[in-house]
Order: sequence, then C-alpha cells, then structure tokens
Amino acid sequence: MLDPHCPSDPDSSSAGASATGESRATLTRGNLRRRRTRGGAVLELALLSPWVFFLFIGVLDWGFYGYALISMQAAARSAVLFTSASPGAASNLTNACNIVVGELRTLPNIGTAPNDCSSNPVVTATAITGPDGASAAQVSVRYQSISLIPIPGLLAKQFTFNRVVIMRIRS
Repeated sequence: MLDPHCPSDPDSSSAGASATGESRATLTRGNLRRRRTRGGAVLELALLSPWVFFLFIGVLDWGFYGYALISMQAAARSAVLFTSASPGAASNLTNACNIVVGELRTLPNIGTAPNDCSSNPVVTATAITGPDGASAAQVSVRYQSISLIPIPGLLAKQFTFNRVVIMRIRS
C-alpha cells in the first residue's frame, strides 16, 4: 500500500491536491508562476544600480563644490579682515595671499610650495573707495576646481569660483 504523504509516491501530489480540492494542473501553474517571477529583484537591481551609482557620484561632486565655495568665502573674509586693519595694509598682497592659501590648504590644486597667488588661487588685494565713500579694502579670490566626473547637463568638468569681499578700513 502506498502512503499518500510520501514524496516518492507518484500519486501523492494528486492525492494531496484532491484532498484540498485543487487539481494537479493548478499546482503546476502555480509552480510555473513562481518560476517566472524569480530573478525579478536581480533584474531591477541590474537596471537601477547604474542610476543609483550615477546619483551617488553627483552628490559627492556637489558636496565638493559646496565645500570649495564655503572655503573660498571664508578665505576671502579672513584676508579682507586683515587688509582692512589700516590704510597701509589695504593693498598688502603678500599677507593676503598667505592668509588665503592657508585657508584653502585643504582643497585640491593648492600646492604646499609657496604660492605667488597668480595661478591657483588668484588673489588680489586693493585699496578702494567703498560704497559709502569711505576708504575700503577689497580682496578678490579666484579658484579653479579639479576635474571631477562630468554629468552632462548638470556638472561641468571644472568650475571656476570667484569671490570678492569689500570691508571698510578700520582706522
């Protein structure tokens, strides 16, 4: 006598199916449906992972550009704070350059050698007449970023950042 619950019994699947009211064809279709849906997650991962990777790289690039902008603004403010101390310091390019290079030391393209501030970053310090008619110091800083991964339509290969800060001379 054959056991209806034994997997080696050829009639066990139909005996179990007839006990629940399902036919052998229904069980076979259910197995086929399960087999057809296998690999769907792998396919979705294969199709979406390049986009997620692309998005991740774009976020890293935007983070670098944001950090560069904040660093440049801080460097220009520090330099103009020094140059606005007196009328003689307003056009002191050497000290303004040293302050800017010291602030931007963590950015790429800023070497460790003494910088003449005519290549990267480009720093100018001048004495001007401010918007209120008083003497003022102006510091201009220009920095060109490194070549990062270009995203067509969103990010260029390199950016050039310019910051100009004017402060009244404290005399």
